[in-house]
Parts: sequence; structure tokens; C-alpha cells
Amino acid sequence: MKDQRKARWKHDGVRVVPGDRLDPNTAQTPGMERKAAITFARVGARKLWAGTVHIHPDAKTGAHHHGPLESVIFVVRGRARMRWGDRLEFTAEAGPGDFIYVPPYVPHQEINASAAEELECVLVRSDGEAVAINLEIEPVERPEAVLWIDPLHPA
Repeated sequence: MKDQRKARWKHDGVRVVPGDRLDPNTAQTPGMERKAAITFARVGARKLWAGTVHIHPDAKTGAHHHGPLESVIFVVRGRARMRWGDRLEFTAEAGPGDFIYVPPYVPHQEINASAAEELECVLVRSDGEAVAINLEIEPVERPEAVLWIDPLHPA
């Protein structure tokens, strides 16, 4: 019994996916490059998807949402500007070390706020599938800046 468990955990336990072996064959949105690290097909993940996102300097994605999935973006390098809403009428920025939360069905757009540096992020979603639904949205010209307010620790 102990030998069977040992053999099972060897290949069905912890998995390390090398950063140079990410899968580019995932749902894409114009203006960014997503690569998958953790998926059902690659490691058997049933309740999450994780990978990377790169956006070239001074570039932006098309408007999109991720259906019923929740998304978390961690900014590794660069400066992210997010726009969201029915007409992308809201905006906020994030830098290295910041987390961005995107609720289900929220139309949004990622923008590299730097004209010189690539934006590099880690992305995690609440399901094993990478859902990306591209949208045709006419954005407002001047979005409203929104600052985050911590509901647990108000200033």
C-alpha cells in the first residue's frame, strides 16, 4: 500500500511547470499574449487556470470579459492601466507587486501605461478553462479614475 501511494504521488502530486515551457495555445485577445502554465490538460487542475500575460509597450487589448470566471492579475513588471464598464468608463492603474481583481462578466481592457517597458503579469482564473469573450465596445473618451477602498481597513 505504501509503495502504491508513493508511486501515485510521484506523478500525481506537486507539479513544476518551467517558465520556458508555457503553452501559447490558449484563448487570445488582440493586443496581448497569454500563455498557459496550469490547466486541466497540462496538470489536471479542475478549479483554476494560471498563466502569464505580456502586453507590448504603449499597447492595449481589445475589450473582453471572461464569462462566469473570476480573474486575478499580479503585475510583475511594468505599469498596468485597466479600463472597465459597459463603455470602459472607469479606470485604475497598478504597478509591480499590485493585484487586480476582475469579477465575472465585467467588460474590461488591459493597457500598458508605459511607452517604453513591456507589461508582464501573472494571471489566475477560477476555472480550468481559459474563457475570453472579445467585445465590440465604443469606449468613452475620458474614463473616470477609481481608487480602491479597503472595506476591511478603511482609512
